[in-house]
Amino acid sequence: MTSLKRVLAVVLCLVVSALPVIGAPPDAGQHAGQINALIPAATRNAQPAKAKDDLQWNDLLQTAHTGRLRAGLTDGSILSVGSDSQLRVVQHDAASQQTSLEMNYGKLRSRVVKITQPNGKYEVKTPNAVIGVVGTDFYVGFQGNRTTVICYSGVVTVTSLAGAAAAVTLNAGQMVEITSEAPPSGYQPQSTPQGVQQASMADTNVPDVVAPVVAHTHLVRNLVIGLGVAATGWAIGITQLRQKNPAPVSPRGQCPPTDPACK
Repeated sequence: MTSLKRVLAVVLCLVVSALPVIGAPPDAGQHAGQINALIPAATRNAQPAKAKDDLQWNDLLQTAHTGRLRAGLTDGSILSVGSDSQLRVVQHDAASQQTSLEMNYGKLRSRVVKITQPNGKYEVKTPNAVIGVVGTDFYVGFQGNRTTVICYSGVVTVTSLAGAAAAVTLNAGQMVEITSEAPPSGYQPQSTPQGVQQASMADTNVPDVVAPVVAHTHLVRNLVIGLGVAATGWAIGITQLRQKNPAPVSPRGQCPPTDPACK
């Protein structure tokens, strides 16, 4: 009897200890957001991406030359990834407001909700710079070992990973370019030319609905077929009309009375 009680006690302990694991959702705390819209071709972890796909920590987003992608994070921040870009969502915890992104190359626009947690942070890392914000709208581009940062609104802090250059603070309407070698006087914020700012916004714009290119191809094909059918019907109609109403032919050696040559 004592042995049976011991066995029951062990089984009960195993069941109770397993309850939290059974009740916990898979990948608890690892959900980062969702893909809201895209222009093909774009991938998530090397698989074709689709609208409404969930984002998890360490997900790798990549766009081809014709692709773009927009994702919403769980805290309300929005990521707009341009063409020819690669972005990793390293971490995003909405409760503690801890967000870390890595962009190996490409173009990214981030619209970040205001950070209110004491240890909250929102960082975007490129191969040669770290961009940190508190709550703002900004652009980051990396190409040819050059990081370009444009601040649309709020305040952005840019730190070079090469050398001991001091961090640069950008306000709305300012930009900075970080290269492999810092200038002797250090990096300084510059006014963003209007054309540059507009181009950066256009390069990361992702509409909600994208008309597929194949639809235009079908439209042209159907138009050509329709014109061909109409032309064929017109030709057949003219032929039948001529057969029903042949032109009058004068008997040999006689002239129609209306022919002036016969008078």
